[in-house]
Amino acid sequence: MKSSDASARVGIVVVSHSPEVARGTADMVRQMVGDDVPLGWCGGNPDGGLGTSVEAILAAIDTAWSQAGVAILVDLGGAETNSEMAIEMLPDARRGKVVLVNAPVVEGAIMAATESWGGSSLDVVRATAEELAPT
Repeated sequence: MKSSDASARVGIVVVSHSPEVARGTADMVRQMVGDDVPLGWCGGNPDGGLGTSVEAILAAIDTAWSQAGVAILVDLGGAETNSEMAIEMLPDARRGKVVLVNAPVVEGAIMAATESWGGSSLDVVRATAEELAPT
């Protein structure tokens, strides 16, 4: 599928403990693939400090939602834990279409978005980004 319809492309979510890292990563993704890939990001805790928020992750998933699925990239263990909690809170119809990607957040997000832009499936988007994971 090589559609120009963004809703047919896998969405990408960036979750970081730092709002600046999340925003900067999202900016890099936009510069690489434009607005054709659904993209959400969040970073920091509700008080503006370092951390993550399940509610913010859920909002980022909604922003990046696509029927093709959503790939979430995280920076540290707490972001992963909160992302897993957010996925568990999703309605059944969405839960199976959202995956965590085990990849470096910046490089992984760019690779995942590039695959999504090219029309790849959620499984291919995830696998391509995970090729960057340290062994």
